[in-house]
Amino acid sequence: MSAPLFRQAVRGDVAAIAALLAEDELGRGREMASPDVYLEAFDRVSAQPGNFLVVGVIEDEIVACYQLTLIEGLSRGGARRAQIEAVRVAPDRRGAGIGHLAMRDAEARARAAGCALLQLTSDRSREAAHAFYESLGYGASHLGFKRSLRPDG
Repeated sequence: MSAPLFRQAVRGDVAAIAALLAEDELGRGREMASPDVYLEAFDRVSAQPGNFLVVGVIEDEIVACYQLTLIEGLSRGGARRAQIEAVRVAPDRRGAGIGHLAMRDAEARARAAGCALLQLTSDRSREAAHAFYESLGYGASHLGFKRSLRPDG
C-alpha cells in the first residue's frame, strides 16, 4: 500500500471528512448535521488565518483527516502553539501507519509555522486513541474541561 499524500482540504472534500468524523460511536451521536452545515463550517475555517483542514489521500480516496489551528499566546515566553483536532483514519485503513503519518505531517506543519508546542485533547472514552498518542510521545499533562454553550448540550 502506498503512503498517503497530505494536503490542505478543499471544499469538495467536505463530505468525505464529515463521513470520517461520523465513523465511530461518538461521531455517530454528534455528527448528524446537514451537508450545508459542514460546508458553511468549512468556509469559516478556510477563511480564518492559521486554521487548516488537512486530508490524507491515497489514489483519490480520502483516508485520513485532521484540523490544525495555530494559537498565539503570551505564556511560555510568547510561544505559538498548534492545536490538533479531529484526527481520523478510515476504519479499513487503520493499523497501516496512516495515523502516525498524519501526526508527523501535523508536527511538520506546526514546526514550519514556528510553533513551540503541539497539543491535543481526546475524549476520555477513546482509550485506543490515548495509547496511540502516548506511543508518539504525547503526555497526558493536563486535565481538560469543556462547557457546552448550546441548549441541546
